[in-house]
Amino acid sequence: MSATPLAGLKVLEFSHTVMGPTAGLIFAELGADVVKIEPAPKGDHTRGLGGFAAGFFAAFNRDKRSLALDLKRPEGQAVLHRLAATTDVVIENYGPGTMERLGCGYEHLAPLNPRLIYLALKGYLAGPYEHRPALDEVVQFQTGLAFMTGPPGRPLRAGASVIDMMGAVFGVVAAQAALRERETTDKGQRVSSALFETAAFLMSTHMAGMTATGLEARPMPARRGAWAIYEVFRTANDGQLFIGVTSDQQWSRFVEEFGLQALAADPRLATNFMRLQERSWLIPALQEILVKLPQDEVAARCERANVSWAPVGQPGDLFADPHLLATGGLVDVFISRMGGTEGKKVGLPALPIEFGGRARPWLTRQPPRMGQHNAEVLAEAGFSPAEVAALAETGVIVAAANAGGSA
Repeated sequence: MSATPLAGLKVLEFSHTVMGPTAGLIFAELGADVVKIEPAPKGDHTRGLGGFAAGFFAAFNRDKRSLALDLKRPEGQAVLHRLAATTDVVIENYGPGTMERLGCGYEHLAPLNPRLIYLALKGYLAGPYEHRPALDEVVQFQTGLAFMTGPPGRPLRAGASVIDMMGAVFGVVAAQAALRERETTDKGQRVSSALFETAAFLMSTHMAGMTATGLEARPMPARRGAWAIYEVFRTANDGQLFIGVTSDQQWSRFVEEFGLQALAADPRLATNFMRLQERSWLIPALQEILVKLPQDEVAARCERANVSWAPVGQPGDLFADPHLLATGGLVDVFISRMGGTEGKKVGLPALPIEFGGRARPWLTRQPPRMGQHNAEVLAEAGFSPAEVAALAETGVIVAAANAGGSA
């Protein structure tokens, strides 16, 4: 089976930072032709971010082509309108009203292409909040995700842009559903997903749990556990290992593998529910045993017992992860703000999907230079060389100097 099932689909992406670029990346790595429309003359502002965001552009903009277009000018809007006429999907994650002010909102483009699917990725769906700006971190605090993540009294955002990225996935799901419906109706539509509603969806289990138990939700570090052994344990030489024993069968295998006959025979520990009541002394007792053993030995015994376990890793560990390396789970990407083949090449995680058991989406283009594909994108849309030259001369389209190859 093909790992590029969306080949032939044309996508225009108006986006920055994480949410919109992630949606575009998903389309691109599944085979769609994704053209990133960068605002001329400076390009996507994400290219210039520093700190923890310094890698945003390279991470989320591979496998795309770049057209740098000045949409604040009527000539730029006219170019976009010609492109939209033959486009399947438009993706945008600009602030409320931005695309409309640029003459590129759904109401502007739909008359030019009734089959167009317009995916708007926003902070909030329709309702009282819809005109507010929002950020991943903002909605984590607003919905209780930060409250649930940090220890009591210390709300903490998750350690990755989980809402941006999950919101993008929901947006792609909505766009795919609209594309499927278009096969029947021959009509496009505007679809949307949003940060706030995505974060709220993640709170579903906590809300349901509160209703089921009549108790307030506690932050995860102080949660009422469902499994007795679900903990980070210290091992010899300051190692750390998470171990999860989630059934009575696993408990039997675990205590047998570690030679814990006294615990195996203790009637207070016969079932998971009973073990939950004994955590106050059971966890310290296990900790005292495991801290004397090398981490590799604890891991090997957990593996033989077929219980869930993992070392406490860091992001950098993934560069050399044997599973990712063996299965095509990393793709080689050049990391730079310029795009192209500048910078250092490293393996970044591929899309976490496979087809037919083994086929994985793969990288076909490095992150583009600003405006790297101006001429070819416009030529494919029917612009003559003279028109392209005139647009470049007047600054309607702009390209970074020394644009390199596309792969």
